[in-house]
Amino acid sequence: MRLLPDLVLTESGWKSGRAVVVEGGRIAAIEPAGRLWPGDLGLAGKALLPGTVNAHCHTFQSLLRGLGDDLDFMGWRDRVLYPFSQKLDRNGIKLGAAFAFAEMALHGATTCVDFFYLQDEGNENAEAVIEAAREVGIRLVLARAMYDWEGAPKRFRESVADATARVRELIARHRHDPTVAVQPAPHSPHGASGAMIRAGWEVAEAEGTPFHIHVAEGRYEGERTLKEHGATPVRYLDRLGVLGPRMIGVHCVWLDDEEIRLMGERRAALAYCPSSNMFLGDGITRVPEMLRAGVRLGLGTDGGCTNNRLSVFEEMRMTSLLQRVRLLDGTALSADTAFALGTRSGAEILGWEAGVIAPGTLADLVAVDLGHASLHPRTDLLKSVVYAMSPQAVTDVWIHGRRVVESGRLTTVDSREVLARVGELTRGWAV
Repeated sequence: MRLLPDLVLTESGWKSGRAVVVEGGRIAAIEPAGRLWPGDLGLAGKALLPGTVNAHCHTFQSLLRGLGDDLDFMGWRDRVLYPFSQKLDRNGIKLGAAFAFAEMALHGATTCVDFFYLQDEGNENAEAVIEAAREVGIRLVLARAMYDWEGAPKRFRESVADATARVRELIARHRHDPTVAVQPAPHSPHGASGAMIRAGWEVAEAEGTPFHIHVAEGRYEGERTLKEHGATPVRYLDRLGVLGPRMIGVHCVWLDDEEIRLMGERRAALAYCPSSNMFLGDGITRVPEMLRAGVRLGLGTDGGCTNNRLSVFEEMRMTSLLQRVRLLDGTALSADTAFALGTRSGAEILGWEAGVIAPGTLADLVAVDLGHASLHPRTDLLKSVVYAMSPQAVTDVWIHGRRVVESGRLTTVDSREVLARVGELTRGWAV
């Protein structure tokens, strides 16, 4: 298959008159368009971009959208997350995942990390999420949570031994799946014991994967970790021996200078969720400082009820604007940097060869309508994509070479049916 857009965003910038050749789920070549061949797909009036990478989400939470608005973190957790997650059986979990994946795909996300913790003492619920990802067509990292804090609902919790065995089993089952990866995810310094965190790191070491962990999202977590373990979160993780290149810390809002330096020295990564951190009033992660320290970075939306929008393009914009206002500096974080964080850099921290249009990389691609008003006037197209583009400008999406969105509509699932089922499931829900 050859895709022939008006413009292609290559590693060396925008190019016209190019064909992107897709074979076996990867980009085989970028070549002069030349004459049309049978099977060529013309994309007149469109620009082709790498798909975006959502480095952190909780898909089932899209079903809770609107319930926790205007609550702080503790109010959201105790009045929304804990009670309403109990209402979801396996079918509800799968529906929530399909609902979230569909929204992401329509907004140009081609990869999603689902940090999943509704385990019910097994892997069947996680398998339902994986099946939903296959049906929608999105590339999935199932960050299989490992959670043993006694204050959490029972369906979240497992023993260290059970969590370790189950995450290993899930990794083995999907090891050769080209669009699914399973990675361990000890929940957080407050949601997982030191033994559980070490177990997650040990699985990652043995399996050669990253591991995910919420770190220093709210100020309270640092105070609690200091009280319980005598160290702030990043120092505590370093003391456990898990702070290193396999760790993807999520949020990392409340870090001091030394913790930022430690993360950089250990080559740890960050999944940054700016809109969620704003929505819950948590604060602003110091992104430019972390980049200068050598921390690797991707962008995430977080769950659909702590953000309400699932668009990595929007997170790019928020990342840049937040740093400008924090530092009172309009040059604090450029559009080029924000775009890279939501594409290539996010893919790199997850271990996928994606986020860039180049021969050999995965064919995860997004077409945008160059005629859309949000991309005019045509001055600097990449800056317009980051700062101005409307979600409606996304017209087509390919994931692993499969066209999952065509002319703004999903080709894989019936979105009207999904919405009808969501409405039926959540009817009467209120806080």
